Amino acid sequence: MAAVTEQMGFFLLSWLDPSLLMLTAAGTLAGIYIGAIPGLSVTMAASILISFTFAWEVNAALALIAGVFTGGVYGGSRSAILLNIPGAPAAIASALDGYPLARRGEAGVAIGLSTVMSVLGGFIGVIALAVAAPVISEFALLFAPRDYLLLAVMGLLLVGTLSGESLAKGLFAGALGIALGMVGLDPMTAEGRFTLGTVQLMAGIPYVAAMIGFFGVSEALVQLHNLRVKPVKQDVSRIIPPWHLIRKYLPLSLRSSLIGVVIGALPGTGGDIAALMAYDQAKRTVKNPSRPFGEGAYEGLIAPESANNAAVGGAYVPMLTLGIPGDAVTAVILGALFIHGLKPGPMLMIETPHLFWFTVGNLALANIFLLVFGLTGIRAFAKLVECPPSVLIPLILVLSVVGTYSIQNSVVDVYFMLGFGIFGYLLKMYGFQVGPVILGMILGPLIDVSWRRAVISVGDDLGFLVEEAVASPLTMVLMAFMAFLLLSQVKWRALGQRLRG
Repeated sequence: MAAVTEQMGFFLLSWLDPSLLMLTAAGTLAGIYIGAIPGLSVTMAASILISFTFAWEVNAALALIAGVFTGGVYGGSRSAILLNIPGAPAAIASALDGYPLARRGEAGVAIGLSTVMSVLGGFIGVIALAVAAPVISEFALLFAPRDYLLLAVMGLLLVGTLSGESLAKGLFAGALGIALGMVGLDPMTAEGRFTLGTVQLMAGIPYVAAMIGFFGVSEALVQLHNLRVKPVKQDVSRIIPPWHLIRKYLPLSLRSSLIGVVIGALPGTGGDIAALMAYDQAKRTVKNPSRPFGEGAYEGLIAPESANNAAVGGAYVPMLTLGIPGDAVTAVILGALFIHGLKPGPMLMIETPHLFWFTVGNLALANIFLLVFGLTGIRAFAKLVECPPSVLIPLILVLSVVGTYSIQNSVVDVYFMLGFGIFGYLLKMYGFQVGPVILGMILGPLIDVSWRRAVISVGDDLGFLVEEAVASPLTMVLMAFMAFLLLSQVKWRALGQRLRG
């Protein structure tokens, strides 16, 4: 009983502390509006805003992170409904029926429904995180070094999801990220690797500088091609949806939220795949939609919006318990947690259980603020969407420079950030995705260390390492799960291409 009371106290900490309450609200609001602006993804919002938290106290940083993630995933639906331009990959499916609703004069109802159902999905994701994470964490304490190696390799299967149209280009980008992650002192021998004889590279390539450059600066440079695109004027009237619509579509929202939790918890997926899977499920199971799908069906908006926000809580499960990012956004958050001295993985629930329950409480609070901010400020957002790129791009660049410099007060980090921004821009111009690069930078060193520890643990006898792996039920289960993920990546890519088509 005392343990439950203690956990509840950590859960409510951000609810009762005015400063943490305001930070969660500010993060949610910023995530909504940054994620809603076409071209400004939730990944970029997280990478830029989180960079300002590295000198903060841990609880304050976690509060802002939870708000940014929750608000950013939802924010993409705003521009998807109003402009037919998904503000985030998770809103791709929302545009299929959201924009036709807006063209029918029901933009207000569409935004209201997406807000309410997103909040419902978000709460289901939080419940799943609170229930599933402790169980997975206790199970993960049985992991040996070889099992951590398999987990890191499974994380690299994200390349299949983040690589865009070309898997080959995604593999190249992932390998590039692994090479960049190897730069610096060897963690086991303290010898320099790929440092080119420079002192600046002895500590490795600044992860955050590379992250902001690849996601922030590169996207700002890409938007230079759209300077002449004229903003679309929008007329938003009624926002709060009728109660009878919410009650009617509640079962569909619950089913879609469960899909979002499951898909979001699988390494290599994310809100975009969850939303597409939920949309496909709705098309197959709803017999009498309000309108044909693709022509403004409420069901076609409710299903993906419930799923992508439920995937937020699901994505936290492998990130916190196994240390594996579920998508590009959780990869950014994972890096931020490490910088704050936290250790996402099996020991999190043992060493810092209070931080886990604090995070669960933050996510629940962020969903409440999502409901408040999602149903207000629509007219202000319509004006923000109409802001010309000539104003937004300089703002992005200034925030990127300030955020990078504030980490270590280092001009060298700013140079790294700008260099990676230009490099990321060139990659995007030739059809490469930058998500696999960041993923490789995170998981490459983990694979390196885990492999060497596994070999050392058996006295450099590879044959004995194989024997131990075959004799371990846990290792064999992980290998079977890795094979399943590898095959499912191929199926999900094919399904995603079919649904997008």
